[in-house]
Amino acid sequence: MGRILLIIGALFFGMTADKAGATDPENQIFLDLKDGRVVIDLLPNVAPNHVERIKELTREGFYDGIVFHRVIEGFMAQTGDPTGTGTGGSGQKLAAEFSDEPFTRGAVGMARAQNPDSGDSQFFICFDDAQFLNKQYTVWGRVGAGMEFVDNITRGEPPANPDRIEKMQVAADVK
Repeated sequence: MGRILLIIGALFFGMTADKAGATDPENQIFLDLKDGRVVIDLLPNVAPNHVERIKELTREGFYDGIVFHRVIEGFMAQTGDPTGTGTGGSGQKLAAEFSDEPFTRGAVGMARAQNPDSGDSQFFICFDDAQFLNKQYTVWGRVGAGMEFVDNITRGEPPANPDRIEKMQVAADVK
């Protein structure tokens, strides 16, 4: 009887998850940090070009080993610069995809220079609400799990001993 209830419960949970909109592994990133895995749910309906570029760079292994070069308490943690200085990138600029998606805790946005169309490979994760960035920066993802590991990233501009992205993968590619 216990097994039957367990099976029924598992089926019910699976059906509920599907109705709630189960996450598509093709639109989810696993960001492995020193303390654990951060799951980023991508927003292809909000920023399709940014999502595609992030997935492309991720699949190339571009982000593996890159440091968090700018980490500001109460604001955000920024990474994605292969030089670790905040001045580098992949060499491919993206046109801004501003939206109504708000910069709240766990929002993942594309860093850029003064020109709105200068986003490249650098991105940031918000520690807290940063709605002053709304419609000025592109939101391309949201932390769905593991925000406590983002909270543990060493602070500094730059941090004296910066944390790194251990590995970044598109969930669909993880076996």
